[in-house]
Amino acid sequence: MYLNLLQRCARLHPRAWDFIQLMRLDRPIGIYLLLWPTLTAVWIASQGQPQLSHVLIFALGVVLMRSAGCVINDFADRNFDGHVQRTRDRPLAAGRIRSKEAWILFAILLTLSFALVLLTNATTVGLSFGAVAVASLYPFMKRYTQCPQLVLGAAYSWGILMAFTAANERLPATAWVLYLANLLWTVAYDTYYAMTDREDDLKIGIKSSAILFGRADRMIILLLQLLSLLCLLGVGLHVGLGGAFYLGLLGALACFAWEFYDTRIPDPQRYFQAFLHNHWAGLVVFLGTLFAY
Repeated sequence: MYLNLLQRCARLHPRAWDFIQLMRLDRPIGIYLLLWPTLTAVWIASQGQPQLSHVLIFALGVVLMRSAGCVINDFADRNFDGHVQRTRDRPLAAGRIRSKEAWILFAILLTLSFALVLLTNATTVGLSFGAVAVASLYPFMKRYTQCPQLVLGAAYSWGILMAFTAANERLPATAWVLYLANLLWTVAYDTYYAMTDREDDLKIGIKSSAILFGRADRMIILLLQLLSLLCLLGVGLHVGLGGAFYLGLLGALACFAWEFYDTRIPDPQRYFQAFLHNHWAGLVVFLGTLFAY
């Protein structure tokens, strides 16, 4: 249904589908991976009674900021994507969208996101500038750092901090532990993603955690996932969440165990499926939080 709706929208203009692909709206996995931990933070920050306006602001903000992140990522990689099998047909790499058009779209998405943040409070507005800075920095870190996934984790976790300031205008220790949990999880699943392109990245000089971790990649991913769950467990105990939350953590643990087992055979397609599978881990943690209240 979702893809059908996008395809109908694409018929409104001959180039619409190119911009939909540039924002990666046709591949919503990134939205899910960003949405579930952000909503988990919205619920915990408000002690299970979030304002409807905050739920809508952060849900829509996730879509807009993820789209903006994809645009700036493809702009940064426009001269590299053509050399990677999986990305050579992306609109910027293939020349279907010009760099100037990408910058205009990026500016529009940031403006809409900022308009949403203005509906919260001054503390959250101030934090939003950090979100833009970190999200814009990530794509360029692939040239300079061995683990750009850390920067992605920082960007993907920023909404957690903003959820707390939107609810309480402060950042308690719980917010930072949730931030750390999500950062660890993001590095883990994005390493699976990077493993799919590892051979191409080595040829063209792109750095990633998949290259850094080498043969220990799966073990380090599992360790990061377990540390993330440990942080979440600490949050649950600290704020007194009910049993449903811990069932959610067990569900996430089962997801991580399956991913570790399924990727025992080296295969880029298996790595990509493990990356996609993390969506379910995020979802069960959010549902556990929701029902715990």
